[in-house]
Amino acid sequence: MSNTVLQALKARRSQYALGKNLPLAKAEVAQLIQEAIRQSPSPFNSQSSRAVILFGAESDKFWNLVSEALRKIVPAEAFAATEAKIKSFAAGAGTVLFYEDQNVVKGLQEKFAAYADNFPIWSEQASGMAQLAVWTALAAANIGASLQHYNPLVDDAAAAAWNVPASWKLRAMMPFGSNAAGFGDKAFMNNGERFRVFG
Repeated sequence: MSNTVLQALKARRSQYALGKNLPLAKAEVAQLIQEAIRQSPSPFNSQSSRAVILFGAESDKFWNLVSEALRKIVPAEAFAATEAKIKSFAAGAGTVLFYEDQNVVKGLQEKFAAYADNFPIWSEQASGMAQLAVWTALAAANIGASLQHYNPLVDDAAAAAWNVPASWKLRAMMPFGSNAAGFGDKAFMNNGERFRVFG
């Protein structure tokens, strides 16, 4: 099937071998990330998704915070493997920290009380769509990335380091950079196990 959106989605893969040589200027990458989030859907057009975009030493600083937090909870004999993994993320050119603004969620809960229980769920869905949009846009620009989740372990340290508002809740982080390796084959389940089509 030939479809530009599907082709872009097919190009979006987890890249764990990241380099620091971006094919675009930092300002262009930042603009790409911002526009991808801006164009992502959200419930009631709430635009609850937020991002902190880190380049170079600032990105390294984030992964150092993650490493320090993990060192406190990972057994010493297992830390070398954990540290190597974190260093692979820090090897990239930057990192996007994805947040959801809980003030927006609470405001919607108060304004539309009948849907109050759903707004936190819809916020998570909005965040996921923003993450996919950014990841796909980066892949289309030949920038590798992966999605990681070290929250809430590093939430407080990141908030203090970059003056993140208290209402912003960290949901995921995306290290990105040049593709320092290719991609292996991706396995898929049988369609019959996943889908039902009627009519």
